Amino acid sequence: METLAEALNRLSFFFGRNDVVESFFNNRFYTILSVVLLMRMKYAAYRSMWLSALVNIPGTILHETMHFVIGLFLNARPCNFTIFPKKDAFTGDYVMGSVGFRNITFYNAIPAALAPLLLLPLSFYINRYLLPFVPHTVLGYILYVLLQTIIIENAVPSRADFKIAFSFPHGLLLYGIFFLCLILML
Repeated sequence: METLAEALNRLSFFFGRNDVVESFFNNRFYTILSVVLLMRMKYAAYRSMWLSALVNIPGTILHETMHFVIGLFLNARPCNFTIFPKKDAFTGDYVMGSVGFRNITFYNAIPAALAPLLLLPLSFYINRYLLPFVPHTVLGYILYVLLQTIIIENAVPSRADFKIAFSFPHGLLLYGIFFLCLILML
């Protein structure tokens, strides 16, 4: 038991050294390694629907909230909001959450369906302006990487989101022209 306590003490001392902590914050290798390990742990949780739901709840809340807010703002009339997992009857996959709409039209389908992409600027803001305030410890670094991984992973629209976004050809044309004009103005 003493050797275990001594090993933990040495490990704690090692990870508490300033040069080790700074190497975590300044080396992209550790970032990539941390993300891969977090994703492996997350996928290991998929063996149990409820453990998977617990792991995914923070990101699911962010993802579905973006759909809800943009849908509300653009008159898509959100009618339900759920973050509880359920099994899709057709595919057999688990759906972690959903937002239903009563008024999806050509002008609001794309923004409401692709709304989670708005989490990317949030993640950028956190990285640029809040990272300097993260405690320079290995634990602070791991929590920062966990937060960013949750935000960025849940910024990606699902297959169902893309299906809704591309269901109105008039909307695709409208937003295609809008973005073309925006690019030409730059």
